[in-house]
Amino acid sequence: MIVTDQHKVRVSREHARELMRQMILIRRFEEKCAELYSQEKIRGFLHLYIGEEANAVGVMQALTADDAIVATYREHGHALARGLPATAVMAEMFGKRTGCSRGRGGSMHLFDIARRFYGGNAIVGGGLPVAVGLALADKMRGLARVTCCIFGEGAAAEGEFHESLNLAALWRLPVLFVCENNLYAMGTSLERSESVPDIRRHAESYGIRSEVVDGMNVVDVEVAVRHAAESIRLGEGPRFLESHTYRFRAHSMFDAELYRDKAEVEAWKLRGPIERFTEWTLANNTLHGDDIAAIEVEVAAIIDVAVRFAEQSDWEPVADLLRDVSTPRDDTGAPP
Repeated sequence: MIVTDQHKVRVSREHARELMRQMILIRRFEEKCAELYSQEKIRGFLHLYIGEEANAVGVMQALTADDAIVATYREHGHALARGLPATAVMAEMFGKRTGCSRGRGGSMHLFDIARRFYGGNAIVGGGLPVAVGLALADKMRGLARVTCCIFGEGAAAEGEFHESLNLAALWRLPVLFVCENNLYAMGTSLERSESVPDIRRHAESYGIRSEVVDGMNVVDVEVAVRHAAESIRLGEGPRFLESHTYRFRAHSMFDAELYRDKAEVEAWKLRGPIERFTEWTLANNTLHGDDIAAIEVEVAAIIDVAVRFAEQSDWEPVADLLRDVSTPRDDTGAPP
């Protein structure tokens, strides 16, 4: 049994393997993206999720297929954990027409309507009002669904953060706010940007039930999200989780990372989500070394297929560039 601060949780061998497989898939996918970015096969901005895998996997394990996800721009891990195929995600990273957003979104705008994955959002805090709107629609239609909105702690300084929490509380909307607090909003530490660095207290000021969870422990995250989602489905209003996590890589591939000490990064790596879960599963004979080695082989094959798929996929034809783009028209309805 895994013992957390509040719960005793029994994890089956099958479930432990799936948690491990998903976290390793995210880690290896991100590492490959960093390599491909250096080769200029992936362009634009790239924000890696390495170190935060437990949060994405734990959150998605606790939600249903009917629930909605609104993510941040560091959303590759969320997309993979939600079940988006690695092929479609990698093709989108390349900007190919076979990508999940037809190559038009790129790294920060992954989207899949069939999986109710309503995208990453390049605007800090930009997903919060969208999540409130989705949750309001579900409530008005009488649907027992949860909208989960994931964002970084830097969003707490944005106006839409406070506006969204206020409306969610006021209207008792079925929305779960999950703040991935990795301590640094771009290059600024939380202590230097927030007079109240305990983000959950911001939510409590609006009367929203909130708690802190160890975002480096995949089981803790899953348990916390399951309990929060159950409360929301019972009509008890929105919930807020502050997940304490840490990114092992720079804010983005353009970040020189001069704002934090290397020793701090190394110390956090020692308690990384994959490393901790590996240690626990091996110590308790839930998984064995052969199991983890087999997962690595399985994931390597998935990544290889995804890269080949992206490389062999076509670019969007120039003739289609105005598809889905509205154009101005004159009084007769004809384009100028």
